Amino acid sequence: MNKVILMGRLTRDPEVRYSQGENSMAIARYTLAVDRRGRRSDNGDQQTADFIGCVAFGRNGEFAEKYLKKGTKICVTGRIQTGSYTNKDGQKVYTTDVVVEDHEFAESKNAAGNTGSFGGSQAPAFDSNSNSQDAGDGFINIPDGIDEELPFN
Repeated sequence: MNKVILMGRLTRDPEVRYSQGENSMAIARYTLAVDRRGRRSDNGDQQTADFIGCVAFGRNGEFAEKYLKKGTKICVTGRIQTGSYTNKDGQKVYTTDVVVEDHEFAESKNAAGNTGSFGGSQAPAFDSNSNSQDAGDGFINIPDGIDEELPFN
């Protein structure tokens, strides 16, 4: 079984390219900084991290291009894939990447906004014409007397 689950922050914006041909496909590459659990650096006050290369194809690549930015905390599931190639100097280079099968946000935009993780991007504004108010806890208050209008009970 080849299954990987990671949670970390992007070290930079994803690099996205599109394959050639009639059915072009998005290919997004990014690096996740994943904290090592329970390990501290020599000076004792900094957490150490592993920097893991990820590659996302197709819809996952398009998602990465549209929504992921430097500092975004995400959870990735996928598989490890190894490979090799010969560089321009004639040396063989070995690669290890996580091929992303699924990725999702690991924190809310509000939490990320407090740390600057989304680079200042804002959530879409809620319809200001509605009668409900934002409670500040991530949920929207439903006004009294609206029970008859809801399609479920």
